[in-house]
Amino acid sequence: GRMLSSSQVPRPEVRPDFGRGWPHPDLLEGQLPQQLAESFQRGLPLARESLNYGTATSSFRFGHPEFLKGLAGFLSQQYGAPVEASCLMTTGGASMGVDLALRSFRGSGGVCVFEEPSYYLSFNMARDQGLECRSVPLYQDGMDLDRLEEICMEGNVRMVYTIPVHHNPTGYTMGNEKRQRLVELARKYDFMVVADEAYQLLNFGPPEVQALHFHDSAEDPRVVSVGTFSKLIGPGVKVGWLQADARLLKRMAAVGYVESGGNPVTFSSMALLHFMTSGQLDKHIAHVSSELSQRCQWLCRNLRELGLEVYEPRGGYFLWVKGQLCIGKEGRDFTIRQESCSDYTRLSFSW
Repeated sequence: GRMLSSSQVPRPEVRPDFGRGWPHPDLLEGQLPQQLAESFQRGLPLARESLNYGTATSSFRFGHPEFLKGLAGFLSQQYGAPVEASCLMTTGGASMGVDLALRSFRGSGGVCVFEEPSYYLSFNMARDQGLECRSVPLYQDGMDLDRLEEICMEGNVRMVYTIPVHHNPTGYTMGNEKRQRLVELARKYDFMVVADEAYQLLNFGPPEVQALHFHDSAEDPRVVSVGTFSKLIGPGVKVGWLQADARLLKRMAAVGYVESGGNPVTFSSMALLHFMTSGQLDKHIAHVSSELSQRCQWLCRNLRELGLEVYEPRGGYFLWVKGQLCIGKEGRDFTIRQESCSDYTRLSFSW
């Protein structure tokens, strides 16, 4: 039968859902599907390589070299700072990136420290790797590093998981002073930092901070920055990246399922290469950021008119509102013990 174009497919009514941290379907329409289709076609000439584990001379465990090169150029432009392809590895999204870091550096029976509140699904990823979850308070300029040092002095802290930019659920961004001190503590107490930076490129104004990797030391690297296209293009893309010292990447590429199966997004990442390197992705990010900024401002304005206290973020997907609301997601859901933050609610303005 005759194929329907995307404009002819019936569109169900999409109601606002302030609890869902997904991109609204409207953000996945317009020119995006056609641009992605064109990019896919342009990636096919390299399918002889991208459909395989690698070439006759090297494997693609870190990702396809051409994509890594393009990603390095794209990030260099976005960050306004040089990014080397040798410090990048492609992943099946941010969750896979976090999982790889936890698997690679967990130690035996160690502790993983989180900000509280934090992304609630990260707790189970740590527990799945046998890590004990502890927490420190979170302020508008980042986690409580004095409390973190106290926990470190008790011993056995192997990992710190942080969302240092446009935090989920609060929208907070860690200041540069705390970023530097966090890395110093990592060296002092011998732990690794997993920086979940899913919203790093989703800014409502000029970027205020760099990826945490830029604060790391080449002499004693401690930081794994986790990036993803899920919030920029769409979560169905399932392509992300790790940015870290090459020695850290080597350990993560040696994890069993990567060593056996190879990099899981070699082919799918090449379908994004043209979209990323042609400038189309930069324009799409600017469009999405503008749309989300307007939604964020509208929601903040209406909440304040109701007399509610709300932190207005400078990027990301979420608002942190003081009060128990009948919409959104309860604040205590973002805590390890579900005891604190009960008088807060997370609202999503992305859907």
